[in-house]
Amino acid sequence: MRFVTYDGGGGPRTGIIDGETVRGLRAGVSLLSILNSGDDALTEAGEAATRCPDETRELDQVRLLAPIPRPPSVRDGLCFLDHLRGCYRAMGRSPELHEAWSQVPAFYFSNAGCVLGPYEDVPVAPGSTMFDLELEVGAVIGRGGRDLDPRTAEKHIVGYTLFNDWTARDHQLRDLALGIGMGKSKDSALTLGPALVTVDELEDYRRDGRIAIELSAAVNGDEITRGNLGEMDWGFGELVAFVSRGVDLQPGEVVGSGTVPGGCLLEHVDTPELDDFDRWLRPGDVVTLTGQGLGEVRQTVVPGVDVLPLSSGF
Repeated sequence: MRFVTYDGGGGPRTGIIDGETVRGLRAGVSLLSILNSGDDALTEAGEAATRCPDETRELDQVRLLAPIPRPPSVRDGLCFLDHLRGCYRAMGRSPELHEAWSQVPAFYFSNAGCVLGPYEDVPVAPGSTMFDLELEVGAVIGRGGRDLDPRTAEKHIVGYTLFNDWTARDHQLRDLALGIGMGKSKDSALTLGPALVTVDELEDYRRDGRIAIELSAAVNGDEITRGNLGEMDWGFGELVAFVSRGVDLQPGEVVGSGTVPGGCLLEHVDTPELDDFDRWLRPGDVVTLTGQGLGEVRQTVVPGVDVLPLSSGF
């Protein structure tokens, strides 16, 4: 099923997409509350929405929000290593990776409080002149767990959604220099949507044990990359298992795949100086991400707020 959070004028509600309509559950029921109600609760909610919806609305008459507008947490992996190699090349570095990248799947904590819906405008990160997109898929945890087995950890995923990890590359250069992880470069926005697509809906795309869906990203209608989720160097099973080491995963938490190779503007830099690159996102640009079975997110970049400088001038 394709679960959505939508607003038809009376506040956020949860429902399922059925053709060109949304079949809504009763007001006050959120997707997160359903996931926290037990293993079978999502299936039961979908069946209830199918049989006897509290309301039925035309899809083009409602505003789709992020399926989980405020996840308990968002962790973003880096599971396509060719993406990292491409970024290294763009920055004039050797594409050879440290052995640590083949030992564990890397991830960082993103800002769960800055989630945007699939068609919301995206403000440029404050003070950034090198704003970028990243084409990813987010896995949503449906059943909690701790110290999961890599062979079975994927069973804790209830579904998937498109994920755009908006990034301020100029701020990222400073974050990297500070050496303690991602900060303001990843803090202003991330997109989830348009729906939480349950795992069973994507089984026809499974190849060699992995969901192998085609993904693409475009800016102003010009495609910048096309790739396949099945080509992750670290699969979601291993990523989720590693994330769960020593911690309790909670229903509704989101774990990102990392960027599909070529799925950001940084990898297309064609000048030795990053700030001379003329294709960073600017107000008015329209960014579209598409995934087989997942749908499409389409967002317009808008101006950000002015920065109030620190004593250092930044």
